[in-house]
Amino acid sequence: MSTAYKDDQEDWLTVCLKYLLFVFNFLFWVGGAAVLGVGVWTLVEKSDYLSLLASSTFAVSAYILILAGSLVVVTGFLGCCAVIREQKSCLSTYFFCLLFIFLIELVAGVLAYVYYQRLSEELKQHLNQTMTDNYAQPGKEAITIAVDRLQQDFKCCGSNNSHDWMVSVYILSKQAGDRVVPDSCCKTITPHCGKRDHPSNIYKVEGGCITKLEQFLADHLLVIGAVGIGVACLQVCGMVFTSCLYKRIKMDPY
Repeated sequence: MSTAYKDDQEDWLTVCLKYLLFVFNFLFWVGGAAVLGVGVWTLVEKSDYLSLLASSTFAVSAYILILAGSLVVVTGFLGCCAVIREQKSCLSTYFFCLLFIFLIELVAGVLAYVYYQRLSEELKQHLNQTMTDNYAQPGKEAITIAVDRLQQDFKCCGSNNSHDWMVSVYILSKQAGDRVVPDSCCKTITPHCGKRDHPSNIYKVEGGCITKLEQFLADHLLVIGAVGIGVACLQVCGMVFTSCLYKRIKMDPY
């Protein structure tokens, strides 16, 4: 009687573990979709700004999340198959896939956090030079488009203020046509509107575009870090459930 009771109890625990893994897989898919979505959102939403950054850490974090999110979708199906078939080989493969994705997301989260810490310094050192040296220059079309969009989207003018443009290669050239700022600084863009830098005509924001871009990127990095580390922590639960189910199956003499 006691042996039968023990077997029933073990079967009950195995069934509970299977259901827990099914629930985890559902949450895992949802988390994977969130990771993939955040990665794509980061690259698509105002992706022009990436050309203004001195390092590629921001973009690399997003690409890592896209890779991890794609792997999650595939691994989720593997997890369901492993639970249904109760094969040790499938469960061990599923476990190592979870571990691999866990490490990928952890790297993305750490990269986002590290870059977040030095974002302000990087923008202060490089953004002004990038804007003043490369705007409207041959072969720098991507930067020109990014700067124009940056100033219009965030309603700002210049890296720190509109006076930054006075020493730019573009404004000092004949190409500027007597402009004192690019036309994208204007509140209402019309041809040659940049000739007049009165506050009624152009955006004059305290802190300039650096402050605006820093806040925008910081918000994105916080989301990348939170989603990456959050889903990674969820996967720890999945690895624990998988290990427990693996041991239960291993204990089964049949």
